[in-house]
Amino acid sequence: MSALIEELEGRWKEIYGRLAAGEDAPPTLRLRAEGLMEAVVLAGHASPEQLQSRLAAQYRQTFGHELATAWGEDWPAFFPFPQIPGFGRRAPVWPTSSDSL
Repeated sequence: MSALIEELEGRWKEIYGRLAAGEDAPPTLRLRAEGLMEAVVLAGHASPEQLQSRLAAQYRQTFGHELATAWGEDWPAFFPFPQIPGFGRRAPVWPTSSDSL
């Protein structure tokens, strides 16, 4: 494993550890980690899919449940690479049609 990926996993652990403890995770932590995620991909150390899989494993280890449990099965679409899931809430959305207007 590259030193960049090890550093990235440490940052995810810090971010999720803070959130799990009910603490604030400053935006700078998230933004720097997201930038590092892009750098890891650009340097050829991993693909976006590989990093999202590792991120999901860290989330599961920290919170004890899957990202899909908290954010829905479509979490990768809601948090496109390199966004880190865990910030914000999904808004409730109800389908509408011309019949309901």
